Amino acid sequence: MVIAGAGAVGRSIAGELLENGHEVLLIDNAPEAVAVERVPEAEWLLADACEIATLDEAALERCQVVIAASGDDKVNLVVSLLAKTEYGVPRVVARVNNPKNEWLFNDAWGVDVAVSTPRLMSALVEEAVSVGDLVRLLRFSQGEASLVELTLPQGAALVGTRVGEVAWPQDTALVTIIRGVKVLIPDPDDALAAGDELLFVAAPAREAQLQALLSPRPPKEGGKNTG
Repeated sequence: MVIAGAGAVGRSIAGELLENGHEVLLIDNAPEAVAVERVPEAEWLLADACEIATLDEAALERCQVVIAASGDDKVNLVVSLLAKTEYGVPRVVARVNNPKNEWLFNDAWGVDVAVSTPRLMSALVEEAVSVGDLVRLLRFSQGEASLVELTLPQGAALVGTRVGEVAWPQDTALVTIIRGVKVLIPDPDDALAAGDELLFVAAPAREAQLQALLSPRPPKEGGKNTG
């Protein structure tokens, strides 16, 4: 795996990947950023990641993943485009520094997954305080899908329903149920419970359907006659 950008973000990612047994090469053109002693298990390259010669030296054609993690959106877009179009890297992940530029980070620029730190932080805050509202946590550029979360509220129509009995919207997959401190792999026989945090991969066009499906039951009509 190659990481373009050896700042705090790039080094942190490298450390996590190395702990998981991956081979990692860090590229940066700033001598002060090339701090080999901070991530000694990684390979390092002092060079401009936007240059073809650098990417040739990094043997990008053998990489499974390229992570454009610099603090400059222009650099991250160029690295992503070169990685995908010139070297056919299967998976390209790019950091979005300015949320205003997020619309550029798509498959046209070779980006498979765009990670916007400000947007992710706001989504996580929203997720922490929202019950019954669908929260988009992450957008996957390739395939036009998003990772979305909803905490199932009391009174939702699906409370007590088995996962396998739910007619989920098309292009939607329930991937995880978080129940208290437990992370559950959804089983068709699992019954949904109020307070469950449900994580889905869903097409953006299906999010409204998913929200409606998981919403509380509408109040019953009628009631006490006050006439």
